[in-house]
Amino acid sequence: MYVLILEDDELVGDLLETVVAGAYPGASIKLCTLVQSAISSWQEKPADLVIADWNLPDGSGLELIRVVRNTSSDVPVLMISGRADRDSILAAAHLGISGYVSKPFQVDVLHQRLTALVPSSIDLGDASSNTLEDKMEAACNSAIQLPGQIDTGEILELIEKCDELDAVALAESWKKEPSLSAKMLDVANSASFRRSGTPVKTLREAISVIGVAMALNQALALSLDISGKLACSRLAERARQEQEQALHVAETARSLAQRIGDKPAIYYTAGLLSKAGELAALKVLQNHSDESGDPPDIEQIDSALAYWAEKLGNRIKVQWRLPLDLRELIGAVYFVSRSNVSQSKLVMRTAALLSAEQADSPECRTLLRRLGIEHREDSREGSQDDT
Repeated sequence: MYVLILEDDELVGDLLETVVAGAYPGASIKLCTLVQSAISSWQEKPADLVIADWNLPDGSGLELIRVVRNTSSDVPVLMISGRADRDSILAAAHLGISGYVSKPFQVDVLHQRLTALVPSSIDLGDASSNTLEDKMEAACNSAIQLPGQIDTGEILELIEKCDELDAVALAESWKKEPSLSAKMLDVANSASFRRSGTPVKTLREAISVIGVAMALNQALALSLDISGKLACSRLAERARQEQEQALHVAETARSLAQRIGDKPAIYYTAGLLSKAGELAALKVLQNHSDESGDPPDIEQIDSALAYWAEKLGNRIKVQWRLPLDLRELIGAVYFVSRSNVSQSKLVMRTAALLSAEQADSPECRTLLRRLGIEHREDSREGSQDDT
């Protein structure tokens, strides 16, 4: 499936790509920011679905719609605009649009509108005959939407604004997310945080107890938990294992950061994100299994993750607009050069080795010495404050 998007706002464009990728796994997506480039793209290769904004720097999205309708009366066209007045909607409808969504839009509503226009099960082109390699390659060149209970990108945006948030603002933002509320209450009432016999009962109180940074990282962990969304039992179990490993690295990195006197939040975040590529690959494997009807065996899963996880991980880091320092910390989980003098990177690599039970390896011993830390069996223990 090929989708043409006309949108000049970078953030909205990225969000549209993400929603489309979630609605149509494996779809090829072309994002244009100018009317004329979108028209040229359509003339060169007509799309199976067109999504157009109204106001663009060089004209109106209506111009693209006219060109599309002069060529095809069947291709679904969705107009997305900040204009919600009756005259604007009628003007767009007169050109034969298939749907109209007003900005700002809710992701779930847009997803429903898209799948109503073009059901994801419809066979468009030769998409269903694509090989697993084709699907992986397509995923590396388009937006990737992990099928978690909440959107990872949205949580990462909040993490970037962590210093500006308080428990009241965060509780207000999450009040309509029952999964987040349940998670925060569960953590706040755990033995690590409960400071009295009275249980925490409200989301705001829970965030106050565990702290904003910890609350955001707990939300991030929840967004990356995709095991319950994968129908194949082998893929679901592998997703659970990958996330457990990431959580183990995050907890170990947090403890090491505290021991060297550094703030642990970013280390914890980097650890949680260290398996994003593997999770993305598992999602594509599930999509392929759904279409082919053949669940992958363990060898196929191992092979796919070994070859594609790094590529998909790099793609999704760009999509999420992770800051450079966070990307470097994630990369340090897998490799740190001997000449590296960055203490933060040494922490992440050491955490990875300790989590993999390689504390006695020459590399891990060297890194611990460079950090000024003697290995102890309780290296993963410690306060969770400020995580």
